[in-house]
Amino acid sequence: MMRYIVQSMRIYQWTKNLVIFAGLIFTLKFLDPPYVRDTILGFFLFSLAVSGSYILNDILDIERDRLHPTKRDRPIAAGKVPVGVAAGWAFAFLAVGLGGAFLLGIRFGCTAAGYVALTLTYSLFLKQVVLLDVVTIALGFVLRATAGVELIRDRAMQSGEEVILSPWLLVCAFFLALFLAIGKRRHELATLEGDARLHRAALGAYTPRLLDQLVAVVTSATVLAYSVYTISPETISKFSGRPLYLTIPFVLYGIFRYLYLMYAEEKGGNPSEHLFRDRPTLVNVLLWGAALLAILYWPAR
Repeated sequence: MMRYIVQSMRIYQWTKNLVIFAGLIFTLKFLDPPYVRDTILGFFLFSLAVSGSYILNDILDIERDRLHPTKRDRPIAAGKVPVGVAAGWAFAFLAVGLGGAFLLGIRFGCTAAGYVALTLTYSLFLKQVVLLDVVTIALGFVLRATAGVELIRDRAMQSGEEVILSPWLLVCAFFLALFLAIGKRRHELATLEGDARLHRAALGAYTPRLLDQLVAVVTSATVLAYSVYTISPETISKFSGRPLYLTIPFVLYGIFRYLYLMYAEEKGGNPSEHLFRDRPTLVNVLLWGAALLAILYWPAR
């Protein structure tokens, strides 16, 4: 039973919550032990609360998941975990995760609670509304990024420091998440074919042509947003002229690689799994992270 509970937690999707560390990196607190400790702890508490919302989502979607070719194998949909037991664990994870988040910082706790509320609203209503469903997913990533910054701000307030939230961080997170969400919808539409509307009403309203057009628009917006961020006067001033634009090729390759997986190999259903299973993507992400840290934290002469 515990093995199935852990499986329902979808720990592999905790990789999405790594965006919390963006606040630590881009506020230049990556080498400050108290901030690092709080961010690591905040990541696990936030992820625990998210796992609770995943389980609740599986309970709410149990009938629809049984119509899906892969989701029907999830422990709750497959009947391996009783609904009552799953609900008990879900509320326990939410209580520990959100409770710990509020103890870590009020701003961080409120943001984490806002994210959980958004995911539950998505599960109940918003996932049935065409276009609004993918926008909601993207807003969830914005809240993840915001949570990381608010965690830093909570710690900074204790020492009298001021940390400013860069809107560019949120814009980049929004467009990247929107790009991945639309790619996932396209994969689901191709996988379910004529049964798409039975699985989810909004999914049946999409067409391959529409999704391809959305992919084209959001791909351009994602690359442009990140590029403008790296060369904006505000960024150059904040990081003392360090060449953050040198990381653009990594972002560009990552997007191109995901497009290749989506169109050439008919993948794209689960970006979190591709991060681990697709070696070029994993290597590219690691190189991007190493380059980013080297540029921002290499001692100036």
